[in-house]
Amino acid sequence: MNLRCPMLLVRALAACTLLVTGSAAIASDSAPVEKNNGPHQGLIVIGHRGASGYRPEHTLESYRLAIRQGADFIEPDLVATRDGVLIARHENEISGTTDVAEHPEFASRKTTKMIDGKPLTGWFTEDFTLAEIKTLRAKERIPAIRPQNTKYDGLFEVPTFAEVVRLAARESRGGRVIGVYPETKHPTYFAREGRRLDGTPIATSLGAKLIETLVAEGFTDPDRVFIQSFEVENLLELKSQLMPAAGVSFPLVQLYDDIHSTRPYDFTYNIAHGADLAQVYGGLAGQVDGGITASTLYSGLATEPVLQWMKANYASGIGPWKVNLLPRAALNPKVDNNGDGKAELATRNLALVHPMLSYALKAGLQVHPYTLRAEENYLTQSPNGVVQSVIGEAVELYSLGVQGFFIDQPDQGVAAREIFLDVNKPLK
Repeated sequence: MNLRCPMLLVRALAACTLLVTGSAAIASDSAPVEKNNGPHQGLIVIGHRGASGYRPEHTLESYRLAIRQGADFIEPDLVATRDGVLIARHENEISGTTDVAEHPEFASRKTTKMIDGKPLTGWFTEDFTLAEIKTLRAKERIPAIRPQNTKYDGLFEVPTFAEVVRLAARESRGGRVIGVYPETKHPTYFAREGRRLDGTPIATSLGAKLIETLVAEGFTDPDRVFIQSFEVENLLELKSQLMPAAGVSFPLVQLYDDIHSTRPYDFTYNIAHGADLAQVYGGLAGQVDGGITASTLYSGLATEPVLQWMKANYASGIGPWKVNLLPRAALNPKVDNNGDGKAELATRNLALVHPMLSYALKAGLQVHPYTLRAEENYLTQSPNGVVQSVIGEAVELYSLGVQGFFIDQPDQGVAAREIFLDVNKPLK
């Protein structure tokens, strides 16, 4: 008799309970039980902006909850203040994630700027000192989708990157090690293009500040850090200049926006300003079909020669959008799968896997797709018409060979990993 089958059923049912009960069971005001991660055969769970499905994103409370739910890495998006301090925010425009609009003393700082070629109106971190940022309080970025998180609006500060690193260091105990997975947001804008409200250049290298902070905090174990960016030039700069100068070496991850419609902004900027692309990108241009041009999309970086070149020259991994890895078709009409009276399930998987996954794995690159979310808006049907849970989605990705993923509900990512490893144990 196979005694493992009942245990598999129990674990699967427990995972389903996590999905159904969500924040009520796992993210209640009483802290969840901590779990010892262990090696897990190299499979990781990345707390996307912390446990942002349960707390306002990019707050110490969100990061702390992600750690308690079993995340191996916590992910801060990094932007800079006027005085050059890195803080954790989804964007440098902060009206959607803080209460800045409710501060009359900052009303005159509302403005419109061009960020990566697109106009954006609001309040921008580069126009505030850290002391001023610390007077603001975080709020839920997507309240219509996560109304349960709005009860925390106004309670939490905006953390610095140094504070996030210190949290990871403090929580690394009892044999468990917590890592950080920072992203530089709009590095070309901050370093070369952007200006403050008074017209002065920002001229801040996010990569240099990131390395400076990690060194200052003594957080230099390369097994505890991944550095990611949607741009290419700043990752090359980190690899060839900034990390060697500081005497450190961390794995770098090339992020991909939608491969069919977008391009790295540094390509756009450098081409528009007549930069010597061979000097900036080295041999990369020779690997991209047709070279790097104003029309080069992320798809041009998803080919086997480019991924091989990335691995050989700067990248340890890639972070593709999950919908590009597993293409979807629109559902018409949408489906109300959770019975809340709102039809929000909008897509169905096509039973296809983009070849960039096999190319990356063949090149020896880590693959960490983004972003897994438990809400119906973000889920999809399997090709056979069964609606996936976020746990099912995570198990599928592990089965395809990815080594980790970004997830807003880290507890459910951990549950998926346990299921995946359990069902793949040899039968006895």
